[in-house]
Amino acid sequence: MLDLRFVRNNPDVVRQSLINRNMGTELIDKLLEYDKSWRECSVEGDKLKHERNVVVKDVGDLKRQKKDASAQVERMRVISDRIKEIDDKIRGYKADINEIMLNIPNIPSPTTPIGKDENDNSVMRVVGEPRNFEFPPLPHWDIGENLDILDFERGAKIAGQGFTVYKGMGAKLERALINFMLDVHTKQGYLEVFPPVLINEKAMTGTGQLPKFKEDLYACTDNYYLAPTAEVPVTNLYMDEYVENLPLCLTAYTACFRREAGRHGQDTRGIIRQHQFNKVEMVKLVRPETSYDELDDLTNDAEEILKLLKIPYRVISLCTGDLGFSAAKTYDIEAWVPAQKKYREISSCSNFESFQARRANIRFRTPDGPQFVHTINGSGLAVGRTVVSILENYQRAEGSVEIPEVLRPYLDGAEEIRKAS
Repeated sequence: MLDLRFVRNNPDVVRQSLINRNMGTELIDKLLEYDKSWRECSVEGDKLKHERNVVVKDVGDLKRQKKDASAQVERMRVISDRIKEIDDKIRGYKADINEIMLNIPNIPSPTTPIGKDENDNSVMRVVGEPRNFEFPPLPHWDIGENLDILDFERGAKIAGQGFTVYKGMGAKLERALINFMLDVHTKQGYLEVFPPVLINEKAMTGTGQLPKFKEDLYACTDNYYLAPTAEVPVTNLYMDEYVENLPLCLTAYTACFRREAGRHGQDTRGIIRQHQFNKVEMVKLVRPETSYDELDDLTNDAEEILKLLKIPYRVISLCTGDLGFSAAKTYDIEAWVPAQKKYREISSCSNFESFQARRANIRFRTPDGPQFVHTINGSGLAVGRTVVSILENYQRAEGSVEIPEVLRPYLDGAEEIRKAS
């Protein structure tokens, strides 16, 4: 979340941030109203508590002198009743302020393009040339069904739409990609961790999934949620802690769970948008002065996966209207999908500055006192979407799929995927 003192002292900056994000300014207007009332009540409460202390002393003095103290006792009762009323108001205002603060998004970086939607995103670079096919390229769902490596019907039967069963070489390809990505990132200097995927409410709030995106999460019993991304458990490993030896670089594989898949009729076929999917994530906890250099490095680390797989891609900088709730700046990496003849997101690499760290209370010590770390994360990569990219970019006219050379050691040397006889 933002610092309340910053919002109080820079209301126009926050208002403009909300406008740039295509949001109204009602949140900050209401926040400032509650904040003013809270401070006024606090001042009045402090004065009354001081006055009560004076009256309490007067009552004691009168009683010691065996004089009538009934008027002062009544005054003390009136003051105490008023203090109770004010304390109740203060608690209410604090709760209202906290709720609003949890729902105000991060302020975009000055380097984030201002725009309304994805059409205003900026292309930073394009890497690799899309392949010229001598035949009409098939979509990955047809390739997967033809090779009998993706089973959408049985996935829907046991779970519902938005779930898929990987079979044979499909399952092996998914597993190979997870291991390959983790191997690359650990060689890049990331520490591999394997966190829980059942997440408590405090951790979900720490990285910004709650309360804003509660409807998109899978809620379980006992106030647990299924992880929507490894960003949540990995970042919150250091919740309520001081972190030493920054930067701290972590990578993790988890299954991910999101309810929004397939809404509004988008990507209802195939595995681009699923309720359950696999992802390898990179997370960095860094010093504020180096965070944007670290974001560039993390983005390059994610790109390396696509370079090794020889899949064409581009990197775009998201505009303010397309920026995620917690992010100050985001680079999306989009892989080329031949059947759709366009680039599709395969990773988002974001700098959240101190937004998540303030919510999760992750700090580091400095000679001038504690500071919040900056948090950075990005997919390295979304595994299912990488399967899509391989199936479509490496497909052959007769129906088989070539396996990228870098993956072959993870698949017992296999060079292609063909339908099992």
